[in-house]
Amino acid sequence: MQDCIFCKILGGEIPSTQVYQDDYVVAIMDIRPVHLGHVLLIPRDHVEQTLDMDAPTLMHMTAAMQFVARGVVSATRADGWNLGANSGAAAGQAVFHAHWHIIPRYTGDGLKHWADEAVTHDQLTEMGGKIRAELTKEL
Repeated sequence: MQDCIFCKILGGEIPSTQVYQDDYVVAIMDIRPVHLGHVLLIPRDHVEQTLDMDAPTLMHMTAAMQFVARGVVSATRADGWNLGANSGAAAGQAVFHAHWHIIPRYTGDGLKHWADEAVTHDQLTEMGGKIRAELTKEL
């Protein structure tokens, strides 16, 4: 895609610090990291979000995520790590080329997690039924 910053990075038009690559994915250092060691895992093919990936790409993304995350945790001596994928503008996606964030985390680092929502058992049951119905349509 012509105006996509990740496509430009993958095409060598914009420099990046790569830490991993294979035929399906590339992992680069995030230039605005949450913590040093924050890596972006990007599929080579331009797709807008994770839900748009074909099965082989998604399988490679998952395997590469595990491999790269082990390297991130080891190199940064992190106490844990987060995997993040913002899909859609409402979820905070700013670059509309699918990518996953691998973020090293440290005990007491001050980063907050999202707040939970108070719901009833009936609401969970109702929504669970709706989700199961949608998944049945996909089969």
